[in-house]
Amino acid sequence: MKNPSNTAEEDSFRDHFSSVDDYGKRVWFYPQKPRGKWHNRRVVFTIVLLALMFSGPFIRVGGNPLFLFNILERKFFIFGIFIGPQDYWIFGLLMLSFLVFVSLFTNLFGRLWCGWACPQTVFMEMVFRKIEYAIEGDWNKQKALDRAPWDTSKIVKKGSKWAIFVMISFLIANLLLAYLVGVDELKKIVTHPVSDNPGLFAGVVIFTLIFFFIFSWLRDQACTVVCPYGRLQGVLLDKKSAVVAYDHVRGEQRGKLRKGQERELGDCIDCFQCVRVCPTGIDIRNGTQMECVSCTACIDACDHMMDQVGFERGLIRYASEETINSGKKEKKLSLKTVGYSIVLLALWGGLAYAMLTRSSTETTLLRVPGTRFIENPDGTISNLYNFKIYNKTNAVLKPQLRLLGKEGSLRFAGVPDLTLQPAGSVQGTLFIAMPREALKGRKNYVPVAVFQQGEMLESFETTLMGP
Repeated sequence: MKNPSNTAEEDSFRDHFSSVDDYGKRVWFYPQKPRGKWHNRRVVFTIVLLALMFSGPFIRVGGNPLFLFNILERKFFIFGIFIGPQDYWIFGLLMLSFLVFVSLFTNLFGRLWCGWACPQTVFMEMVFRKIEYAIEGDWNKQKALDRAPWDTSKIVKKGSKWAIFVMISFLIANLLLAYLVGVDELKKIVTHPVSDNPGLFAGVVIFTLIFFFIFSWLRDQACTVVCPYGRLQGVLLDKKSAVVAYDHVRGEQRGKLRKGQERELGDCIDCFQCVRVCPTGIDIRNGTQMECVSCTACIDACDHMMDQVGFERGLIRYASEETINSGKKEKKLSLKTVGYSIVLLALWGGLAYAMLTRSSTETTLLRVPGTRFIENPDGTISNLYNFKIYNKTNAVLKPQLRLLGKEGSLRFAGVPDLTLQPAGSVQGTLFIAMPREALKGRKNYVPVAVFQQGEMLESFETTLMGP
């Protein structure tokens, strides 16, 4: 959102990237320490979020972890529900639902996710940045320290900061592995010798170095260069989206406040406090920009200055472009929002149906290729089949294959062990025999079911060829 009266020269900010200067050299940002109502809300929200994040791997639902994303063993748990290799389509549906939800959320509230809930921003701004403020001071002291020569004071401050950064990065690396391999495997890294789990230990070290690099050097560029979310704003936002916005109708024309003079300009006093607190170095007065993560630091800074000069708060606030231009609260939903909502409800409905109708096993029972029916001495007709049973749970199963009809028999070739390990499978061969008089033609359908301790897990049909 931008004042339409701004000249092309003033609009030239869109031709530049805030974190790179005209010579292609990186611009290092020193954001001013944020304070205010919105920041206090973020602190409370961050505490709750970090508590949930660090307790997540230890929470069990029905004996299963609340969340687990074990890519190596192809085991996933979402809200305690096991998703194995046979149910990857459900996992895909979950991810698609999440993307649509994020699109809907962004369409309604802008990049609120980025500024308040994204782990990158939460750790960077609410953990690592807080430590930096505590050790090196506010933005002006940090800037002076970086320009100062390497004396004892600078070595102590920088060294202690980096040491703490490494320790927290190590903690985050362990948290990530807890979600990837589970707390039981992670416990082995902590309690067993390194030689027993060299791969997992190497993973902890690698992730520690990656997180240290991200939070000590990459920082804001993880959001503005690496993450594609900001670039999606152009298609996800519309004029009704509530974003962190500057009220150009009220603020323009900008100008310094002069004591003893009647003010004929807008409410923006051109103090640049909104720019100084921005962690990505943008000027929110230029309108909605890709680099803005909706951290609300500029709202607090602007409200503080409005209080100082006796102007009304809200020059920078959560608002839509339509609200600012019209001066009225817009309550109608856009067609884009309605469309996202319909798609999301359809996906959630499909997920609910899939989870409610999902069986514990998935069985394939097919006639052996190239074989024909067998006429047995007792007058029955039998076919030879290959079977494979997949366990779609995280528990050990001992299934039984049975015919559902009153006629016919099922006999295994050999004595197979049908014990199914979690997410495992078992296969073998068997014969199905039917009385000749029960056959109604060359191709006959035979109902088969899988039972576990008297409970039917699934049922299906296979074909039996007759004379």
